[in-house]
Amino acid sequence: MNNTIRPYVLAVGIFLMAALGVSSLLLAFSYGKSVYPARTFFVQAEGKVTVIPDIASLSFSVLTDGGTDLVNLQQENTQKANDAIAFAKDQGIDEKDIKTSAYNIQPRYQYSRCSEGDGICPPPEIVGYSISQMVELKIRDFEKIGTILAGLVGKGANTVSGLSFGVDDPEMVQNEARAEAIEKAKGKARALARAGGFKLGKLISIEEGGVSPTPFYTLEAQGKERSSLPTIEPGSQDITVDVTLKFEIR
Repeated sequence: MNNTIRPYVLAVGIFLMAALGVSSLLLAFSYGKSVYPARTFFVQAEGKVTVIPDIASLSFSVLTDGGTDLVNLQQENTQKANDAIAFAKDQGIDEKDIKTSAYNIQPRYQYSRCSEGDGICPPPEIVGYSISQMVELKIRDFEKIGTILAGLVGKGANTVSGLSFGVDDPEMVQNEARAEAIEKAKGKARALARAGGFKLGKLISIEEGGVSPTPFYTLEAQGKERSSLPTIEPGSQDITVDVTLKFEIR
């Protein structure tokens, strides 16, 4: 390389390296300052909304035991289940709120004694079958719950269980509880800043600890003359949301 040009090339190289180093330091400082502030603190709060449930859920099962004629046994079980479903529809339950959640066919075996002489055991023999269907219902008219509970058994259901209450649109209620929790946390952060003598910086992150629905209800009989029609009280339901907010200290 020409001796005249060489000093200029060297000077340009040194300048570019210095500029790159300064840019890297500024970028690292800016990134560290925006993402990793020097001082932060956390606040936690809970939001709670109490709602009256607007939907009840229950399930009923139809169990049919019989011999080895599986076709006739299926027809019998299906007829009972269909009668119970038709009764539920007659009580105003919409098709979208009726779901068959299980259908099982189980053989029933008869086991013979093993031969004492040679110890040979004959294979078990199928002597019949058990067929069961489970159907889940959502009830929106709470005044009909007692009638439905009693009527399903009269239409062929062997068991009625799993009565519970809830909210048909829980996300809307959760959003309300979440907004309340965040506002409480912000208020707590402002109070802490005043008490601690520092300025509240920007909100860095929000973490949700969980959503906790707490249902409760009562189930009471009305009396001997109407013992098959229980009185159902849905009570109320508390939806709680926990949040943790992280703030920068200025």
